[in-house]
Amino acid sequence: MINQNKLLIVFGGIALAVFVVIVIWWNQKKIIDINGSSLVSPSVVDKMGIITGTKCTNGDGRLFSVMMPSDPETRPLSGIAQADMVFEMPVTPGGITRMMAVFQCEQPEKIGSIRSAREDFIPLAAGLKSIYAHWGGERSALTRLNAGVLDNLDALTNKGGAFYRAAGIKAPHNGFTSYERLANASELLKYEPKNSFAGYPHDDKKPNRNLSNLVDGIDIDFDTIYDVKWTYNPESNTYSRSRGGRPEIDKNNNQTVTASVVAVVHTTWTPLAGQYINVRVSGVGALEVYQNGVIITGTWQKATAVDSKLFFYDHEGKEIKFTPGKIWVEIAAK
Repeated sequence: MINQNKLLIVFGGIALAVFVVIVIWWNQKKIIDINGSSLVSPSVVDKMGIITGTKCTNGDGRLFSVMMPSDPETRPLSGIAQADMVFEMPVTPGGITRMMAVFQCEQPEKIGSIRSAREDFIPLAAGLKSIYAHWGGERSALTRLNAGVLDNLDALTNKGGAFYRAAGIKAPHNGFTSYERLANASELLKYEPKNSFAGYPHDDKKPNRNLSNLVDGIDIDFDTIYDVKWTYNPESNTYSRSRGGRPEIDKNNNQTVTASVVAVVHTTWTPLAGQYINVRVSGVGALEVYQNGVIITGTWQKATAVDSKLFFYDHEGKEIKFTPGKIWVEIAAK
């Protein structure tokens, strides 16, 4: 009987030890899949991108808003397809555009080329509570940035060493950075690393498609060589971008730029001294949102406070829930 009790104690101890090992393994930061590759733990994977609404290991990280060009000689751009969100709007009366690419979930090793700050992009970057990255800027934009209207990284001073000139590319098109460089520079400058932007609501349910809302192509009329077209692909439920009649390709991966959501914001502009314009990005205006192969009409709204959120409402005044994925905002100013 004593031997049986000893055996029970021994086996009980072994069972307890096995249980403890299993618990420890379960709570480790890695899981090994059937192929033996490392996967991130559920506690990390289940973070969601505040822009995309998709799984994102950096879901609580602060956004970076990076100024990029649309000049034909800068194509293909590096990192543009990896941005969570991109704003594009004209900077001249003729329709030459500039883009602001917003990064959180994907972290490109090369982003660029980098362009100057524009005053009308500042409220868009500030509204996202992002860190604004640029290569110099117009005088009024630099005045506001130097006054501390939002955290920014300027390549002209290059505090923190975020930017560099790429070999073999003519200036001014050879200015580049990377996500890692932006993050390291921000840390050196003691910028807050955690996100404070509320994000956008999402819904992965596809609406009913009918003749009244069915749209497979989107045309944005900028200048001729800058005209943009988005084409819907029902198999991937995304829109492919072309510019000036050519597919928009990301140099980092040689892939066509796609988006799950394309929002067209209608607004106005006023002339500035010289050849540039200032686009109105606060107030209210007409809006079309394209997702799931359909169009949603409504209004956009942004308060005058520089760091206020840009809202997208449907015709009933309800905030639009975006289909999960990358978002492009095309600002059509007249």
